[in-house]
Amino acid sequence: MGVLVLNAGMEPLHTVSVPHAVRMLMRNVAEIHEAETGSKFGHFPLPKVVRLVRYVVMQWRYKHPPRWSRRGVLRRDDFKCAYCGKHADTVDHVVPLSRGGERTSWLNTVACCGGSSRSCNARKANRLPAEAGMHLRVKPRVPAWTEVYGPA
Repeated sequence: MGVLVLNAGMEPLHTVSVPHAVRMLMRNVAEIHEAETGSKFGHFPLPKVVRLVRYVVMQWRYKHPPRWSRRGVLRRDDFKCAYCGKHADTVDHVVPLSRGGERTSWLNTVACCGGSSRSCNARKANRLPAEAGMHLRVKPRVPAWTEVYGPA
């Protein structure tokens, strides 16, 4: 079970474990915003949500683009296949790895439908989209942090 950490301005930052949240409470870095009724962790009510006492500026989040992940590609493309627009459940490399394409590049990966012999991922195989007679409906791009991880 994770504990949601809110910034002093009430915007969500991330989640931490219950022991971590209790350590934050003991150091007076955070205060309980919401707790489980009737449950305790040591001397503290079992926290569900804690709020930082001082505002934390999250500049680190905007210095670099988000780290590539399969889930991030699917979220960026709204779980829609970049070739046909149907529900996407896998990731396709626009320039296949066998042709020198980058494995973990935002600009070389798109969401794609897969799982059957008729899916776009199977149809394209290890060819370029033009060689397979397919075209991209969206251009691959580096997403914003909020597209991958939600609002700050």
